[in-house]
Formats: sequence, structure tokens, C-alpha cells
Amino acid sequence: MSGDGQVAVAGRVPVGVSGATGGAVELSRVVPVSARRCGVPRWVRRAVGPVGLVVLWQALSSGGALPADMLASPVDIARTAGGMVADGTLPSAMGVSLQRVVVGLVLGGVVGVALALVSGLSRLGEDLVDATVQMLRSIPWVGVIPLFIIWLGIGEAPKIALISVGVAFHLYLNVYAGIRGVDAQLVEAGTSLGLGRWGLIRHVVLPGALPGAMTGLRYSLATAWLALVFGEQVNADDGLGFLMNQAREFFRTDVIVVCLVVYAVLGLLADFLVRTLERLLLQWRPTFTGQ
Repeated sequence: MSGDGQVAVAGRVPVGVSGATGGAVELSRVVPVSARRCGVPRWVRRAVGPVGLVVLWQALSSGGALPADMLASPVDIARTAGGMVADGTLPSAMGVSLQRVVVGLVLGGVVGVALALVSGLSRLGEDLVDATVQMLRSIPWVGVIPLFIIWLGIGEAPKIALISVGVAFHLYLNVYAGIRGVDAQLVEAGTSLGLGRWGLIRHVVLPGALPGAMTGLRYSLATAWLALVFGEQVNADDGLGFLMNQAREFFRTDVIVVCLVVYAVLGLLADFLVRTLERLLLQWRPTFTGQ
């Protein structure tokens, strides 16, 4: 054996070792496949596309090909965002919108998970609940806005109800599918080990359904932000949707883009929190992470 990562085996020619004349073996360094890839950091490669798009956008705006009344330039949008943060307009609107999402997510989550447990853990519950939920799920939830306005008025209630409905359906479907997707052999093994009904639910069924529940939570968060956009178009007097409506009346495309960027950032932050929670709760479940 020699230094610098060079290895020789008598009588054999391993990978990375080339034969030489006269019976001698010429050693060559074995380079891992990962080390042969491009040396540019991955985050740099991932940033090339978005940065290039923003540069092209600014170039079109500066050259006059993209007028401000159609779409403000990135520099103007950044300047507007700074002003809105400085005078407190944007933080106040973000707080109101975030509160609506959290309340709607909690209410819809409780209803969706409760219905999924009733339907998934018993055949009687499935017969009583699943058909009704599947029927209601086929109705476009955005289409019930007029009914919510008639029933609940034009205050906060219809906005939160709209978010809750969108969240509840996603969580119901994924938690229910997670419960019914638990391996029957695991249930049989738990029964053989002496677990009762509640023991099976606690130690086998619910942990097995957890991956589906986390997937449902991610879908629910995305739906909650989408429902917020629709809900804040209904006579809102505060929040990001209110700012966008005001900006539309005055053709302020810079304010509209700032609000859209805030929606996207809040959505990404929520997805990051769910991914972190997923890593903590599903440590027992090793998965394929890509090559």
C-alpha cells in the first residue's frame, strides 16, 4: 500500500489501476463519480436562472420595451417595497393576512383530520362520512364565495370560512388515504404481539398515516394562501388583498408585484416549516433522497 489514496493488490488489477508492461502495476488515483462533476456549487447553479430572469426584466424595462404601466421594473419594485416597509404599510398587511391563514388553517385542519379519523378508523364512519365529503369535494370551493357572503356577511367570517374549506378537504383526503394505506401485515403483527384496538391505532395506524398527513398539510398550506387571495378580494379593508385592490385602481403595478412576492415568500416559509416538521417526525422512515 502506498500513500495519497493509491492502493495496489498483488495479482489483481482493481478499478482505477492500469496494467503495465513487465508484470508491474501502475497505480492511478481513483476519483469518485461525485468529484468528477462540475465544481460550481449547486446553489450558484440554481441561482443562475432566477438572477438571469431578473436581469433580463430590468434590461427590458430600462430599454423601454416593458413600460411601467404594464409591469414595473425590479428596481422600482424594490424601492416601493422599501418604502412600504418603512412606513409600516406592508408589515401591517402581512400580519392581517397571516392571521387569516392561521385561523382558517387551524379550523379547517381540525375538521378535516377529525372527519378523516372517523372515516378511516371504522367502516361505519366511512359509510356515514366519506360519501358526503366526496360529494362536497366535487363542488369548486371557490364557487361558494357568494353563499358565504349571504350566510356570513362581508366581514372576516367568509374569508376564514373559505380558507377552512380548502384546507379541510386536502387534509381529509390525505389523512384518510394514509390510514387506509397502512400495511395490513403490520396490523397483523401488532395484533399477534397483543396490541388492542387503541394500541394498534396509537402504535401502528397513526404513525403509518403520518407521511400522508404531512403531505396533506403541505397541500393545505398552498391551498390556504390561494384561498386567501380569493377571500381578500371580497370587500377587504386590510391585508395584502386590500393593497392589491387599491393598487389596481391606480395602475400601481409595483405595489401589485410587491404583494405577489410577499405571498410567494410567505408560502415558501410555510413550506419550509412543514419540511422541517416532516424531518423531525419521520426520522424513523428513511427515504430515497436522490443521486
